[in-house]
Amino acid sequence: MISPPSFAAYDYLATGVLLVGADDRILYVNSAAETLIGMSGALLVGQSFDSLFGHNTELVAALNAARETHETVTEHDLPVQANGHPAVPMSCTITVHEGHEWVLVVELRPADQRLKIARQENIRAQQEASRELLRNLAHEIKNPLGGIRGAAQLLEHELSRESLREYTQVIIKEADRLQSLMERLLTPHRQPKLSAVNIHEVLERVRSLLLAETPHGIRIRRDYDISLPEIKADAEQLIQAVLNIARNAVQAMSGKGELIFRTRAARQVTLNNRRHRLALKLDIIDNGPGIPEALREQVFFPLVSGREGGSGLGLPLAQTLVAQNSGVIEFESQPGHTVFSIYFPIEIASNKP
Repeated sequence: MISPPSFAAYDYLATGVLLVGADDRILYVNSAAETLIGMSGALLVGQSFDSLFGHNTELVAALNAARETHETVTEHDLPVQANGHPAVPMSCTITVHEGHEWVLVVELRPADQRLKIARQENIRAQQEASRELLRNLAHEIKNPLGGIRGAAQLLEHELSRESLREYTQVIIKEADRLQSLMERLLTPHRQPKLSAVNIHEVLERVRSLLLAETPHGIRIRRDYDISLPEIKADAEQLIQAVLNIARNAVQAMSGKGELIFRTRAARQVTLNNRRHRLALKLDIIDNGPGIPEALREQVFFPLVSGREGGSGLGLPLAQTLVAQNSGVIEFESQPGHTVFSIYFPIEIASNKP
């Protein structure tokens, strides 16, 4: 038999993994596979693969092909059914276990999860290219801006008519605004200063800032799970990220509407291609008009904004800061109900001495 340490690492994968022995018996099931199949590992281990998946002829054929050829077999969009559940399109990869040629490793991943991961990777690549371009532009723009501002100040001192100075003030103020914009493009790349962070303290800080900015018209409702443990993160970066998302929601509602901060525990969550048994889920919910369909695939791209006069930097900056703290942002939007969900892994203390 295979010793437990040789396959325990599979439990940390985001994909469902089953180990099948030469006698077709299931030797091991990771937590992701338990979720996919809808049965606990204790019930699955010892069953024959054929008794569980025998009616999935294409899957069984792939398993037999891998066993006979000792080569990796990959199939996409197989209709896999287990434990009486409806068939779900899955991708399947079957390989020989390294060091145990009589054991097969069956990896299962829902097709929609495969597409979701591919989409996330594509978005990350595009965003990194956009951020690199913006960083280069910001460096090139900063120096001329300083010269323009300095020249406007010198000109202001030479003007004899007070009425003309309002024009130089326009130049100075616009130069300052652009300088601030450039700083915002460059600053999110500071490495996070990690410490134990209470997410509700972060939310209370953001709430007080929003209420100070919009004292009338906005209601902020709190729905907290106060039993949630602290997470390891940079508190200031989290405040900035949550503030950007919440402020974006307030602006979308034109300063009138309801905002909800909700925290919950989420179990068996995949973050950045890694499976976590426990995560913190923070929902920022608004009842505004929603994100236009045409912008939904681009909301995290720099300089993309659905609001006139918007810089298009708030959400990209929020995503960068969340990613630097090992988190992920997702959203769902329809008229009257938009939810931005931020997930952070929760480290589970080991019981081992």
